[in-house]
Amino acid sequence: MRPVDIQAIGSELAIKWDDGGESYVALRKLREACPCAACKGERDLLGRNHKGPDLPLLSTAFRIVRIVPVGKYAVQPVWADGHDTGFYSFDFLRRLADTP
Repeated sequence: MRPVDIQAIGSELAIKWDDGGESYVALRKLREACPCAACKGERDLLGRNHKGPDLPLLSTAFRIVRIVPVGKYAVQPVWADGHDTGFYSFDFLRRLADTP
């Protein structure tokens, strides 16, 4: 399953999938679920998670400037606050959209 169209519309990310389905994810939920190492931390060889302190997110943190494709498996949102290190796989986006 792959998206055929992805757009930030208002406060949501709208995704049209190649199976004809559509998903909508609130931009706040999308940003708070950012899978990058800075947001979620990194595991060392012993399985311990290392993460810096949570930083407050301003309103610009929930606005997408552009969406960059990453190969044939993910997208990389560029947020208005400059954050751009999260790669969101298509499977992750679908699960996120399907989770209340």
